[in-house]
Amino acid sequence: MSTHRISFRLNGRKVESEVASRLSLVDFIRDRMDLTGTHVGCEHGVCGACSVLLDGEPVRSCLLLAVQAEGSEVVTIEGLLDNGGRLSLLQDSFWETHALQCGYCTPGMIVAAHALLRENAAPTDHEIREAIAGNLCRCTGYAQIVEAIKVAAARMSQSTPSEHAGDD
Repeated sequence: MSTHRISFRLNGRKVESEVASRLSLVDFIRDRMDLTGTHVGCEHGVCGACSVLLDGEPVRSCLLLAVQAEGSEVVTIEGLLDNGGRLSLLQDSFWETHALQCGYCTPGMIVAAHALLRENAAPTDHEIREAIAGNLCRCTGYAQIVEAIKVAAARMSQSTPSEHAGDD
């Protein structure tokens, strides 16, 4: 099996590694980097549990090869913590509104919501539902997730950038 040397930034830190050509990005993140917040769900790009930000855009890391991250910036759910290692306003809003139960979809939902709020500081319910449409939740239900994103948007509009550092 052929291997490739890759180099990219992961949660703000430079990563260099030799990887098999067919190693998925999600497996690299979880197994090589020990960042297990990004979940493996369907492995077909349907559920959204493996969503990460690639150069600021939400992507399914199960559908990408690690070699495709070459030269990019990858941010996982762990990279969305605030600068002090605390939950970001968005993550805290999920906790406060009970927008999680088993938590399996939560990292992917938060990644999708983060990307939305970065582009649209005051999304409508329809825009929120559209942004998270590629993420499946089987136990919480979407009403609380939509509410969490609305709460986060409201709080972010009233806070200083340093208070939601993981959200920018």
